[in-house]
Amino acid sequence: MTDRPNILFFITDQQRADWLGCYGHPVLKTPNIDSIAAAGTRFDEFYVASPVCMPNRASLMTGRFPSVHGLRSNGCYLQQNATTFVEVLAEAGYQTAGLGKSHLQPFTGIDAESRVDRDTLGTFEEAVRVEAPTFAEEQAHLTRTNQQNPFPTPYYGFQTIEMLTAHGFKSGGHYIQWLLEQDPDGLELLSPKNQLDHNYSCPQAVRLPIPEALYPTSYVKEKALQYLDKTKDSNQPFFAFVSFNDPHHPFNPPGKYWDMYNPQDFEVPPDYDQLINPMPPMQRVREQYLAGVDPKTMETVFMAPPHEIQQAMALTAGLITMIDDAIGEVIQKLKSTGQYENTIIIFTSDHGDYLGDHSLMLKGAVPYRGITRVPFIWSDPADRKARHCGELASTLDIAPSLIDRAGAKPYWGIQGKNIKPLLTGNGPIRDQLMVEYEDGMVRFGFDEPAVVRSLVTKQYRLTLYRGQTFGELYDLRNDIREQNNLFGKQEYAAVQAELTEKLAQELIHNCETSPRATRRA
Repeated sequence: MTDRPNILFFITDQQRADWLGCYGHPVLKTPNIDSIAAAGTRFDEFYVASPVCMPNRASLMTGRFPSVHGLRSNGCYLQQNATTFVEVLAEAGYQTAGLGKSHLQPFTGIDAESRVDRDTLGTFEEAVRVEAPTFAEEQAHLTRTNQQNPFPTPYYGFQTIEMLTAHGFKSGGHYIQWLLEQDPDGLELLSPKNQLDHNYSCPQAVRLPIPEALYPTSYVKEKALQYLDKTKDSNQPFFAFVSFNDPHHPFNPPGKYWDMYNPQDFEVPPDYDQLINPMPPMQRVREQYLAGVDPKTMETVFMAPPHEIQQAMALTAGLITMIDDAIGEVIQKLKSTGQYENTIIIFTSDHGDYLGDHSLMLKGAVPYRGITRVPFIWSDPADRKARHCGELASTLDIAPSLIDRAGAKPYWGIQGKNIKPLLTGNGPIRDQLMVEYEDGMVRFGFDEPAVVRSLVTKQYRLTLYRGQTFGELYDLRNDIREQNNLFGKQEYAAVQAELTEKLAQELIHNCETSPRATRRA
């Protein structure tokens, strides 16, 4: 049966690679996710295509870079004419389900920061004309009421959709209808104005009165359990994308998970003052912090004192442990329904979180490993041996790998690589990889929206910023915490030049190739 295995795909939101027990975290307990690694391959150098939600999720679905598939920054949407690996699996006979957060389209309904005066544009406003999608915004279609609105399917290949949008007390989508079915006053349980007393001072720490059973993580779990019951007697294999919207901020673990961990048990990483040759944007963020700028008025990334970082760590750990408990129940259901022996189980995250690196919180344009390196675990019924893989791999590689494992054929234009050699210890599949980032607004100490390209090798990380003379170069073998920026130093001029050329080659290699030519001339 393993020639057409089921695929159970767990994904979290904004979780660093080193925040799991199986990745060596000294405090956080994640026995269920650890059990996946104990029966599979744990990747230690797995990087995102982009360290932000929407672009990387679209890269996961397509196997293509954001600059190519077009969802370059949050607020864009993945075009409906984009081919996804989920469509390939569906065409190959798989039942496909998206259970939880999708975020392939905007869910806020808030207008983006304008980069151009529309009065300067003519009738044709864009260089590329595309048809408006039938589902323009995930949140716009599903309001925060008990109104039951069927979601148009197939949705990028998903035949079944149980939609969860946003995070924490802002969560929406089908989750809200489910919540109100359980408790007509459910929205009051999600409201920060009704939060319980607590002594945490870190920004975005909110102690909601919502019980664990009604929290978004439980919604995703329940939908996954129901789906496994539904598919247990089917002759068709399934692909279930089980997507949690935690541990993304706000920090609001419910019930017992709020005070499950003691902030003082967490070690804070080296702070900003330990940096050598920090870039101007980092210096500006530091100046804002020292000037007492309220983090609540800042867009995403901010700096925090050690005690607030520890508080955020403890609450993040609670969020992750709740997810781990949910995953344990889903895996147990997989076993009790007799599907475990023919199911690939995958665990990953869409990007990481600075979580105290250099005093920073959340995520931003500077691609430290805390936000670009994520967990990736692949447990395959063909071989449940525990392995560690230290070779470079990328979110881009997920699509071609699952297409191959399902016995299907890929489409032209995939930029990721099949990780099959890494699962059998026959790697590597690449000597370097590229990470992209494009911002949709001015923030994080930059004078204009940041456009960033990074090259990662087994030893170095080089990062260039569009229109800037500054950059980053780190020797990861000797400076794993990325504290000593070697960019522009004379003794590393040859290394910087070599890596710059390699990055240029990556940019050339990863240009758009689809559609391919159909005639000679």
